[in-house]
Amino acid sequence: MATTYNNLYLDARRQLKAAGIPAAQLEAREIVCYVAGKNREEFYRDMTLYASDQVEEKVKDLTRRRLAGEPVAYIIGEWEFYGLSLDISREVLIPRMDTEVLAEQAVLAARSAGEGCRVLDLCTGSGCVGLAVAANVPDCKVVLADISEGALRICRQNIRRCGFNNRVICAFADAKLPPLPALWDFDVIACNPPYIPTADILTLDESVKNYEPHEALDGGADGLDFYRAICSKWKGALRLGGRLLLEVGMGQSADVEALMGQNGFEDIRSFQDTQGIWRVVSGTINE
Repeated sequence: MATTYNNLYLDARRQLKAAGIPAAQLEAREIVCYVAGKNREEFYRDMTLYASDQVEEKVKDLTRRRLAGEPVAYIIGEWEFYGLSLDISREVLIPRMDTEVLAEQAVLAARSAGEGCRVLDLCTGSGCVGLAVAANVPDCKVVLADISEGALRICRQNIRRCGFNNRVICAFADAKLPPLPALWDFDVIACNPPYIPTADILTLDESVKNYEPHEALDGGADGLDFYRAICSKWKGALRLGGRLLLEVGMGQSADVEALMGQNGFEDIRSFQDTQGIWRVVSGTINE
């Protein structure tokens, strides 16, 4: 018996909710929209229409995959971040709401730097932070840098998808090493580095531990390896007055503030996410 798009959505949501998936409503909608080839507006418009048998079976199949632990973003190959729809693969972390704090501060810093601002998104992954800056600061130039060729491939796809070919480029960079000569003279460096302590990775939710790239998660024994390297080796890549913005994990802000201070950064401050967790640490180089 044929079923409506609304009933498909409600059934998927019910199963995901019963499995304890927090974003069951969002994820059920994304699955149905993906299978039906509809955007959100079309989905809501067509909720009372009947779906084909093929669509119904495909929604059930993808819902089973989600229930088995596979993240929705990897199932459908895209995710939304800061108002942008981005390509996603298992070679990059899934953009999270927490990281929108980093994007917001990078946008504000880029606007403050003025026309012709140069922004580096280091450890860029999908390119989500740098692309958010490009979308909201029309006269800036952005470099998306990562050590992973798979991540850079996704970045190139997202640059094309967002229509930023004239203002955003990709570059290979190892955040633990000093920057190559081409990666200098930035007004803003934003970075969401790996920051999970190595031993903690095995305790992460299965959807993260079993699917997301460990090299984008593992921050070393205490989770601070990348912060030490970036604060000491990348400060020279900033123009005078330039700002470094680092996303941090829960409980890491004080340590990262100290690392910035030890390496000559000034005007050091931290910013909270919507859960009240100190999520971004910022500092400037003035001499």
